[in-house]
Amino acid sequence: MPRGHGRSRKGFAMGRLRDRMDEDLRLRGYADSTRKIYLLYARLFVARCMKPPQEITEPEVRAFLLHLIEERGVSRTTYRQYLAAIKFLFTVTLGRPWLVERLRPQRRERRLPEVMSPEEVAALLDAAEGLRFRTVFALMYAAGLRISEACRLRIEDVDSKRMLIRVRRGKGNKDREVMLSMRLLEMLREYWRQARPASYFFPSPGAAGHLDPATVRERFRRARLAAGVTRRVTPHALRHSFATHLLDDGTDIAVTARLLGHASVRTTAIYTHVTTRLISRTRSPLDLLPEALGRETDAD
Repeated sequence: MPRGHGRSRKGFAMGRLRDRMDEDLRLRGYADSTRKIYLLYARLFVARCMKPPQEITEPEVRAFLLHLIEERGVSRTTYRQYLAAIKFLFTVTLGRPWLVERLRPQRRERRLPEVMSPEEVAALLDAAEGLRFRTVFALMYAAGLRISEACRLRIEDVDSKRMLIRVRRGKGNKDREVMLSMRLLEMLREYWRQARPASYFFPSPGAAGHLDPATVRERFRRARLAAGVTRRVTPHALRHSFATHLLDDGTDIAVTARLLGHASVRTTAIYTHVTTRLISRTRSPLDLLPEALGRETDAD
């Protein structure tokens, strides 16, 4: 139906196509969080075009992407997610790859990660509201976990014999193992003695069964303000701080990359731009020259 004939945007829902796209995403092993984002952005895109997905043209796709940039001013990350969802819809679910094959993501804006000092991290943990959230924050900092990874932690994922934590379904739907700090183990044990969780470490009555990341973000915001941390850092800064503080302490970048779950050390290398102790401890080549250098220099 052409525009202007009384049909609302809600009338152009994806319907069964949404179920097929969800099935395609599952078959390709996409993580639950990624599937939800792709399905949401595909639905919003179709609603904006106000026509069945099978009838959408390349100019309309390009117009929508320009709308995201010029009118809505979305971040580069959000833009890339929209583009990825749209490309998946047309390439896989609709079988029309030629329509989006020339579209490319925006060039990444290289920003240094927000890193908290050890003193700020300590103040934040002290200011956390109760042992539950103090333990979540400590877990993210001590093991470099993303917020979703911390919320999904299960009892059996903590291996106190090997002093390891198993991280399930990280980014890219990959599992990994990270070290288990003794201080963190003591906090987890104290929390378990008080809360007695049975499956997830941080259970919740919601559909997911575990703590909602949105709740963690809000409690982090409160703790940040109470701790006097004026910069508007998010919980992800705990992961950034984990990586940076490891490198500051001399940990090999390849080890740090593996702990973070990075496929390449090139991704981890951005943290080398914010380290300070590692830079100050690096010897200048001047210090390696023979001691005789300059001894006969004329004082005049």
